[in-house]
This record gives sequence, C-alpha cells and structure tokens, in this order.
Amino acid sequence: MAARGHVQDPNDRRLRPIYDYLDNGNNKMAIQQADKLLKKHKDLHCAKVLKAIGLQRTGKQDEAYALAQEVAALEPTDDNSLQALTILYREMHRPELVTKLYEAAVKKVPNSEEYHSHLFMAYARVGEYKKMQQAGMALYKIVPKNPYYFWSVMSLIMQSISAQDENLSKTMFLPLAERMVEKMVKEDKIEAEAEVELYYMILERLEKYKEALDVVRGKLGEKLTSELQSRENKCMAMYKKLCRWPECNALSRRLLLKNSDDWQFYITYFDSVFQLIDESWTPPPEEEHSLEGEVHYSIEQAVKFIEERITEESKNSRPLRGPYLAKLELIRRLRYRGCNDEYKLGDPEELMFQYFKKFGDKPCCFTDLKVFVDLLPSSQYTKFISQLLEVIPLSATAENEIALPADIKALQQHLCVVQLSRLLGIYHAMDKKEKLTVVQELMLRYRHGLEFGKSCLKTELQFSDYYCLLAVHLLLDLWLEGEETAVWQCLTLLEEGLSHSPSNAQFKLLLIRIYCRLGAFEPVAELYSSLDAKHIQHDTIGYLLTRYAESLGHYAAASQSCNFALRFFHSNQKDTSEYIIQAYKYGAFEKIPEFIAFRNRLNSSLHFAQVRTERMLLDLLLEANISTSLEESIKSMSLSPEEDDIPWKDLRDNRDLTVLFNWDPKDRDISEEHRKLSLEEETMWLRIRSLTLRLVSGLPTLSHTIQPKNSEKTAENGVSSKIDTIRSLLQQLEAAVDSGKKFLEQKIQYPVLGPPPTRMAGFFSNGSCQCQTSLFYLVSDIYELDTNGLEDSAEIQERIGNSFKSLVERLTDLFNKCKGDLIEVRDGTLKTHPNLLENLVFFVETISIALWVSSYCDSVLRPFKSNLQKKKKKKKESSVAMPPVFTHFLDYVTELQTLTSNVIDHIKGLEIILTALKLEELSLKDTLLLQEEKKFTKTVQGKVQSSYHHSVQEIGELLKKRLDTIKKLKI
Repeated sequence: MAARGHVQDPNDRRLRPIYDYLDNGNNKMAIQQADKLLKKHKDLHCAKVLKAIGLQRTGKQDEAYALAQEVAALEPTDDNSLQALTILYREMHRPELVTKLYEAAVKKVPNSEEYHSHLFMAYARVGEYKKMQQAGMALYKIVPKNPYYFWSVMSLIMQSISAQDENLSKTMFLPLAERMVEKMVKEDKIEAEAEVELYYMILERLEKYKEALDVVRGKLGEKLTSELQSRENKCMAMYKKLCRWPECNALSRRLLLKNSDDWQFYITYFDSVFQLIDESWTPPPEEEHSLEGEVHYSIEQAVKFIEERITEESKNSRPLRGPYLAKLELIRRLRYRGCNDEYKLGDPEELMFQYFKKFGDKPCCFTDLKVFVDLLPSSQYTKFISQLLEVIPLSATAENEIALPADIKALQQHLCVVQLSRLLGIYHAMDKKEKLTVVQELMLRYRHGLEFGKSCLKTELQFSDYYCLLAVHLLLDLWLEGEETAVWQCLTLLEEGLSHSPSNAQFKLLLIRIYCRLGAFEPVAELYSSLDAKHIQHDTIGYLLTRYAESLGHYAAASQSCNFALRFFHSNQKDTSEYIIQAYKYGAFEKIPEFIAFRNRLNSSLHFAQVRTERMLLDLLLEANISTSLEESIKSMSLSPEEDDIPWKDLRDNRDLTVLFNWDPKDRDISEEHRKLSLEEETMWLRIRSLTLRLVSGLPTLSHTIQPKNSEKTAENGVSSKIDTIRSLLQQLEAAVDSGKKFLEQKIQYPVLGPPPTRMAGFFSNGSCQCQTSLFYLVSDIYELDTNGLEDSAEIQERIGNSFKSLVERLTDLFNKCKGDLIEVRDGTLKTHPNLLENLVFFVETISIALWVSSYCDSVLRPFKSNLQKKKKKKKESSVAMPPVFTHFLDYVTELQTLTSNVIDHIKGLEIILTALKLEELSLKDTLLLQEEKKFTKTVQGKVQSSYHHSVQEIGELLKKRLDTIKKLKI
C-alpha cells in the first residue's frame, strides 16, 4: 500500500464489499452490508445510494427512489455518491434526474472539468441541446480545449435539426454555428479532421455549397484522411448540388482511371456525360476544360472511354467486373434515349454471354446480369440459356443420365444458369409434369453437389443449397395452382436441406413462412430463435413471428415473441443515448444526427406499435378477471381510453419484405404497389386493434358508484365525460371498420413470399367484428340504464334484452364457423384448415370481451337488485315485480355458460381426433419420394400435428378459465 505513494480513501475500503455484492447480483447481502455500515457511519451518503441500488434491483422501486432523493437533496459532490446515483437513475430510466445532480455539483465546484463534462453528457442523454451548448462553452472557458468548443457548435446544429421552424434553424442556429467555426478558422485553431467535417456539415445544411467546396478543396480539406476518397466524394456531392457537370465528369473520369472497378463513379460519369449532351456544352477554347481536368461531353468519347477501360482491364492479372458491366449500362442508357444503333457497342446478348464465360463461376454473376436481362428480347430467352449451358463443362456417366459438374466452378456456373432460367420465366411457362421433372433434376443436382461440401463447417453453407431452394420455389408454384401435396414436399425438401446446412437462413425463413401458412406455429418458434436475430432485425423480420403466434393459438409463445421485440425497442432509447455520447467523445459529429434519426425511426416503427398493442390485448386476454381484475390489469399497464400514443402520421414500415431470396420475373415479384397496400392494410388493422384496446380500458372507468345518480353529481365525478370518450371511440371504431371493409373489397393478392396479409379479413368474415362492436354499444345502453334508474326505463331494458339475445345468436354463429376438422386426410394427403384455428382464437377473444362487459353489467345491476330487496322487506310484500332486465341478464349469462361449455367440449373432441390421427398410415402415393425424403416427410407432418394439438390445448385451457369467470356472474 505504502509503495503506491498515496493513501487509499478509507471510505473506498468500507464500500468495496457492497460493490462486490452488487456486481455479483447478491442484492440482499448488499442491502444488509449497507445497513451495517450506515449504523456506524450515518453520513456515508454513498452507502445509502448503494443500498437504494440493491432495493431497486429487488423490485422495491419506491423505497429506492425515496432513499436516492434523500441523498440528492444534500447535493453531494463526492465522486462515489455521484456515480452511484447516476447508475441508479439510469436503472430507473430517469436520466433527467442526473442533470439536476450535476447542476448542483457544478455550482458547488465551479472549476471541475470532470463535473462539467458529466453535466454535458447528462444533458446529451435527455436531448437538452440549448443547455448542452451552454455547458460546452462553460467547459471551454475552464479548459480551452478544441473538442469542448466544438461540442458547443454541434449542440447548435442539433438545435437547428430539432427546431420545428425551419426558418429559425436557417436564420439563427446554423449561422451562429458557422460564425463560431469561422472564428476558429481565422485564428488558425482548427486541429482535427472532425472539426473540418463539422464545418462542412454546417455549410451543407445552410446550402452554401460553393463555400463547402472551397473548404474541401482548400488547405482544411487536407485533414480529411480517415475515409478512403473522403475528399473526392465530398467534392463530387457539391459539384452535383451546384450542377457543375463538367467537374463531375472530369473527377469521375479521373477516379475511374485510378480504379476502373468503382461502380458509383461509372454512374456519375454517365449521368454527367448525358447532362452535358443535353446542355450542348462545349469546352472553352483557350482554357482548361474544368477545375478537375479533361471533360468528356459526347457519346463517342464515352464509348471510347469504356472500350479503353475494357482493353486496360484485359491486361490485369485479376479480372474486374466494372468495365464490362459499364458497357451494358451504357447500352441500356442509349436505348432509353433511343439512339443505340449509331454507336456499335455490340449485341447485349453476346456481351452477357462473354461476361458469363468470364465470371459465371462467381456467385455474384447472377445478380450482376439480373439488372440487364431486360435488354434481351423475350423471343431470345430460350436460345440465350441454351448458349450458356453449352459452355459449362458437365459430364454424364451414362447415356440417359443427367450431366453433372465435376468441380465447384462448373457447379456455380450451372447454378447461375438455373437462376437466370427462373428469372426469365422459363420455369413458369412449364406444365405440372415438366415442373416436377425439373424439381427432381434440381434435387439430384443438389444431392450431388453436397459431395463438394463434405469438409464445410456447420456454420458454412453448402455450395448446392440454391438448387434445393429453387426446387422449393417450383413446388410453391404448383401449390398455388392447387396441387396440395406440393406444399408437404416443400417442407420435406427444406428440412432435408437444413439437416445438411444448419446455418442456412433462407431455408429457415422459408420454413417459417410455409409452416405459418399451414397454421403450425410450434416449429416456427424454434426456427426463429435459431436464426439468432440481432438488434435491428427484431424490427425488420420480427413480423414473421408476431403476425402468427397469437392468431394460431400459441399464447405463451406469442407473449415471448412480443417480449423479444419490446425489449429491443425499449433498450433502443437507452442505447442510442450512449451512442450519441460516444460520438461526442470521439468527435464523430456527422454520426449524431444519424443516431437521432435512427432512434426516431424506431420509435415510430409500425411493428413497435403493433407489438405494443397486441401485447397489451394478449395480457388482458390471459389475465384480466382470471388472475387479476380487469381494473388492476389496466392500471398496471398505465392504459387510458383518452390517450393514444401511436404516431399515426409518422408511422414507418421498417419490415424487410425482400428478406426471402426470390428469382421471379418482375411481373410476379413484390412491387412497390404491394408494399404501399400492405402498409395501408397493416395500419387499418392496427387502428382497429388500438381502438378495441382503448374501449376495453374504458370499462373500469365507468364502474358503478353507489351514490344516487343525478346529473350534477355525475358531471362532477367526471363519469359522463368517460362515457362520451367511450362513445367517441366507438364511432372511430365504426369508421375504421368501414375503411377496412372497403379496402378488402379490392381483393388484393400479395405474392406468396411477399408481405403476409393481416387478420382483418377473418375478423370481418367470421362475425367477431360485429360481436365486439355490439358489445361496446351494449356498454353505452347499460350506462344509460344506470343513470336513468329502473323506474322509467322500460324501453332501454327492452333494448338491452334484445342486445343480449342477438349477442348470443352472433356468438353461436361464430362458434359454428369454428366447427370442422383442423387437419383432415384427403386422398392420402394431409389438408390443414388454419382458418378454423384463427376463428377459434377470435372466438376466445370475443367471449373474453363479452365477459368484461358482463362484469360491468353485473356491477350496475347488483346495487339495483339489493335496493329492490330492501324495499320488499320494508313493504313486506311478497311480490314486488322484478324488472325484466334481471331476467334478460340471467338468461344471457346462462346461455353464455352453455355456449362456452359446448366450445370446450368441441375442443376436447378436436384434441381426441388430433391424437388419434395416424400419420404413418398416410400412403405417400407420390413414389417420387426417396427413402431419405420419406423420413423428413414424417418429421414435417409430425410437427404440424403436434403444433395443432398444442394450439387446441392452449385455447381449451384459456376457455376453461373463462368459464369459471362466467360462473361467478350471478347477480
């Protein structure tokens, strides 16, 4: 200890055990240790805070908060207490309290660089840009370091970005930031690249492109070295903004001479050449063409330049793709302008053939050529494919056998041709028999190709995986054409493919989509978790999971999948703040607006709003009036019927709808129109679900109060405004339902691998929608009865009685739509009926809403009945006439009970049928299946059967709990 040259603070030694307990997750011991220490040292603030952290982590939030505020009120300035409080507030998700903490510390220790920088970062966490600007300048005054000065400048830019008024941003914040940087430039104090980047960013936002260009081209621009071609890229961006096409052209030409494989510069080169042609630009006679050197301003020069690049490239030891693709790009542009024949660049078909010969063994060959296939006339497709096949070295062992590749290169070339055949629609034109023959051939090639991948690791993909995927795509075509067995063969081949290539995400994603289409969710959960989706993927591909989990009756899995997604969205808030702080620390200023835009995009994510809404509805479905009362459930979720926290105008569709590989021609592929329609449908469905949730959350607010009802009292209690909210929401629900029905009249069919449709169509067609809406109208009637009393309300009572009757009829009708076999064996093949499962799930949801509404009816009618009985006793009359509403309600509850019991019996019957279904006896009459495939078919069918069994069990369990609730509803 003495050798260290300084004495350790005794408090650190005393606190060490508490820190250790907290680090090891032993929170109870940490609290005990802190209590011991506080008995001896009452003024040890840090021990109190560490105890509060222990309390927070053991779920005692209120005690923790009280203790923390006790210490914060003393305005501590010791490092230990401040850091401990910062950790605690962060865990409480209260970053705004950290700012108050350091504001107090800075007042007490005004010259501390450390506390000032902590205060700046605390403001950064809560996005207080004005205060950040002030804190940055205060820091710079204490310690004149450049980074602190530029923190202040960046905070001005952030004020301009977040300002609602664009005019204010351009006339006040940005010019001020510009003047601050110019001051440093004049004093020659610019030191780092980040500072130049910041100057460039300000000028660009002020649209001072000329000045920005001068900065980049001048002495300051020499500091831009961290990114490759950073300076050139910035110059190019400014030339484009200023429409200085000669400079654009000369710069891109010069960069292509350096690297003739950089595609972005080919695009700029062509754009600028055609701009100059359209402007009839000619070079000035005596001077240089442009600031950047020689300019090409005619098609002849462009053609010559590209030909030269190809000649140069052919001398290279490593072939480059850029020049060859540039030639095809030029042909495409010339065709678009209708002047291809004048410049003999060659026949696109021949050029693509030559390209294939050069690069056909590279996996990128297909994606390169895909862009240019529209240059081929459709009459040449078959000839073009035959031409490509002729140059692939394939060898057949016997006369009638399929010729197979002898090495990986030949396999890659053949795969490229097969993908092109699919893209050109050659496979789509075949009949059923031809398609099945191609499927067999592709699977033969797939299994043969596995020999080349024997040494592959489990995490690597097999070279021939695409053959299997293409075969599955062909079978999907057959399934859509009505061939029921094809879908089982799809699953069989994909499961086989996955057994050889366990890390192939495409196999997993396709299996997820097909299992969900068949109504089997059980295998999907495992497949999705094996994808190991990270971070942003919970938003981009999470919809594959959350769309089906609940609707197929897997309530536990649905809860889990919602949790996965919500955990990511909630941590995004905290994480982004940390990224922003790191960006300030390391001077990566241009990244800060990107992080903020990223956070906003996630906050207004469509998927986030959907998952939040569905999760709350699911929690109510599983718990409200079962383990906790509806009122408690709604309170714990902080739900309020008046509040709508979905940013409807800013909703962003972050789904990745092209995550599944696809080789379909353009007319069959997912289009921009499909995306728009899907977003529209998803938003309508979200609106219906959100309004349903808000209506349910309004039920406890109407709950009965025993005071006599008179209008003044009611208005005073604010209950009448509550019923107005319910009625207004009901009108909005009606409008949303009407829009949804109109939308569905378009009968949109998305591509099979495109966006999955919502549950809206089923919700309307099976009658759940009408049932749920009627239930909310019933609430309004019951409320009216409650306010008017029983005496003069014969008409309302009759209306309520009729509502009860029609509700039972509608619910019975909905149950009838759930009847039928979930899985049936027809002509030796399995046929699933996922729509029956979805109807059952809707039935459970509707009956739950019916019970919540019935509880409200019960709370209104019970006091009326007890009052009547009291009158009866007083008057000692044996026959006080019971108002009809009581009989109606009792009959209704009895019928609900009978109906629910019938559904539970029906579900038991389904369970028995599913258990008894002997899948082994299915004659897999398609003798095309090999023994290997039969094994996988059995697995697949077993998974589907088990999943349906699981769904039916979960639905049955939930309905039994609901039945118990009905039995308690006896007024």
